[in-house]
Amino acid sequence: MQKSIATVKPLTEDHLSIPTYDPNNLLDDLIEKLNLKNDAALSRALEIAPPVISKIRHRRLPIGASLLVRMHDMTGLQLNELRKMAGIPLPTGQVQASRS
Repeated sequence: MQKSIATVKPLTEDHLSIPTYDPNNLLDDLIEKLNLKNDAALSRALEIAPPVISKIRHRRLPIGASLLVRMHDMTGLQLNELRKMAGIPLPTGQVQASRS
């Protein structure tokens, strides 16, 4: 199944103030799922600079679409599941698929 990055909406600066937004939950879950020790190991696994993880944790940088896709590729989790883990609302017009 081919994915279109165009359908992955990144967070904007406005999204950083959403009450449900919790990037730490997502990052901590990824560390656990990938059996990593810390943020430095996560940054290496995702092939991003360690300060990016720090800026996301401190809500100075939103989680971009390309990073969400990379997280999906590393974990196999659906993009909407990753968004849910971070408390990111689904894009307008999308409905979360129910699991059977």
